[in-house]
Amino acid sequence: MNKFQERLRTLSPAGLKGIRRGIEKESLRVRPEGSLALTSHPLALGSALTHPHITTDFSESQLELITGVHAGVESCLEELTRIHQVAYRALGDEMMWCASMPCGLPADDVIPIGRYGRSNVGRMKTVYRTGLSHRYGRRMQMISGIHYNFSLPDSVWPIPDFGEPNEAYFALTTWRTMARRYSTPSPGPIHPTRRSASATATITASSRPACCRSRTSSTARSARNASSGRASGRCTHCASAASSTSRYA
Repeated sequence: MNKFQERLRTLSPAGLKGIRRGIEKESLRVRPEGSLALTSHPLALGSALTHPHITTDFSESQLELITGVHAGVESCLEELTRIHQVAYRALGDEMMWCASMPCGLPADDVIPIGRYGRSNVGRMKTVYRTGLSHRYGRRMQMISGIHYNFSLPDSVWPIPDFGEPNEAYFALTTWRTMARRYSTPSPGPIHPTRRSASATATITASSRPACCRSRTSSTARSARNASSGRASGRCTHCASAASSTSRYA
């Protein structure tokens, strides 16, 4: 039994049953022939800046459906289904692409970046995504996925050897991510899903891949503002250690 498993054994069944969760699902809007829809975010879906359940991710063509917080799995999936139904009623002849890897995409500079109006907050979100497009390219940002957000009940804290709740959450997710990435064979190609975190993973030099042993860790942006989860100055191996535990901007 490894250290991670030993720590998990300290969590009581009652505590695990008290987990609360929510889902964020990204999907590209596509035309009937399978090409990316270049239309604006549907007016019938309200403002992408302020709607609590239906917004856009990187692209104006990339829907993001967001559930509330649920104590039960079934109720969470039921709400996601209802949000899905509302979104589809507003899409007309467009559809939501079901795969993580993108549909047929136009030239990089034609892919529309999310637009959120002329307010300071709205402009900030667009400018941030413009920066991502220069840094990584728009096509890479079109990879979509599901973010499963969860929280443990207060009754499980403190967990031995984990420290305070914020540090403990990060230790749980980082340990598991690193163990899976470097000690077990991959089941197959997995797209690089975006993750966010409230702190940078603490990884010893010996456990880092060779490409990033020379890099020093730094405090990542707060979870609320980390739209992509890719901390500045780190390669994709380091960035992937961050956990998807909170909503990003």
